[in-house]
Amino acid sequence: MADAPRTVLISGCSSGIGLELAVQLAHDPRQRYQVVATMRDLGKKGALEAAAGEALGQTLAVAQLDVCSDESVAQCLSCIQGGEVDVLVNNAGVGLVGPLEGLSLAAMQNVFDTNFFGAVRLVRAVLPGMKKRRKGHIVVVSSVMGLQGVVFNEVYAASKFALEGFFESLAVQLLQFNIFITLVEPGPVVTDFEGKLLEQVSTADFPDTDPDTLHYFRDFYLPASRELFRSVGQSPQDVAQTNARYTPLAALKAVDPSGSLYVRTSHRLLFRWTRFLNLGLRCLACGCLRIRIWPR
Repeated sequence: MADAPRTVLISGCSSGIGLELAVQLAHDPRQRYQVVATMRDLGKKGALEAAAGEALGQTLAVAQLDVCSDESVAQCLSCIQGGEVDVLVNNAGVGLVGPLEGLSLAAMQNVFDTNFFGAVRLVRAVLPGMKKRRKGHIVVVSSVMGLQGVVFNEVYAASKFALEGFFESLAVQLLQFNIFITLVEPGPVVTDFEGKLLEQVSTADFPDTDPDTLHYFRDFYLPASRELFRSVGQSPQDVAQTNARYTPLAALKAVDPSGSLYVRTSHRLLFRWTRFLNLGLRCLACGCLRIRIWPR
């Protein structure tokens, strides 16, 4: 007798990584998964339903879920047969880019409410059932920015650092219950969301920000960021593992655990060695620069 399909609950499926993952699992040739693809605004479900095709209503169901609301989480879980979730994918997230002085505390809190507390809220909801059945899998879409900070992304990186610490700590306990946690740490991912975000911040005013900082943000960071996404950006379909082409920068922390080497190198690349940065990104993109960096 074939095993019953595993129920997979995925947050943030209106576009990008969540949409692609939901569709891939729903189209599994062996039909091992029953996917509950969720999003906060069901008015944006068109792209998901179109991509799902014949799987819609068969191995994929679309549901409303606001990870910032206890009531929404409870309502979503009540619509799942038996209320049992075998695999939880915490994917919902928001970004925030710009000079710190120009960002409101409300905007910062929104990032943490969604990226961190939204994930915690979902885990708290599904964990009792997983522990009772003594099996489960929790997948967390984190980021390379959960491993190292990136200039002008301080708040977003902090929310991902929080995810890393929380789930690494929780993973130790959950092994006792045969529940496993996977942290996925992609590099730059090319999505409509990222494109719109960069476009918006390029024309934003950022009140209370001094002219020098605005100059560094607009004339150094934004061009470098666009080149980074163009050169080494992943597509949502590729986000099964961290982008290997991003490894040289990520490896700097392994070479120098204090973080000083990464900070100094990033500073020089962005503000002093801009031409070298652009050349390096182009080489990474075409694969002609193959450097192995090993910890000492």
